Amino acid sequence: MKQLLVRSLNLAVIAAVLLGYNTVLDRREKEDQIAQLSAELETTKLQKESLEAAAKTTQNAAASEEAASDASAADTDDTTASPYLDGTYEGEAEGFGGMITVQVTVKNGQMTDLSILSADGEDSAYLSNAKDIIPKILEAQSADVDTISGATFSSTGIKNATAEALEKAEK
Repeated sequence: MKQLLVRSLNLAVIAAVLLGYNTVLDRREKEDQIAQLSAELETTKLQKESLEAAAKTTQNAAASEEAASDASAADTDDTTASPYLDGTYEGEAEGFGGMITVQVTVKNGQMTDLSILSADGEDSAYLSNAKDIIPKILEAQSADVDTISGATFSSTGIKNATAEALEKAEK
């Protein structure tokens, strides 16, 4: 009986030692994984900072290039580069519900303003949406822009009226 008790006690001690050993191994493995993930996170942060710095450098270079381009464009004579004479011109074209009349203002050879003088037959909702074409025309310095979806006929009327006014402004 004494031997059985000693063997059982030895078995219990061996089981406890093995369990403790496995626990220590698991903890070390988790610590190693945490250290590895921390290192990868740090590397990723450094890469992100590097990419952000490169992007900023690229943006600064693009801005400098654009500024240089704008400066060289400003040095050229605007009146010779533009096909338009300064002044205020009117144009008229058919829209969704009737005639649309616009007024185009040209200054230093560039369109500076575009306004709708009359569009009596136009549906107010369509006309309101169609007015979104005005900034596009002014930005492009041309009536050759895409129409406004949902107000195709009204925006086409504005485009065509602007084109007619610009024809009158041509040198």
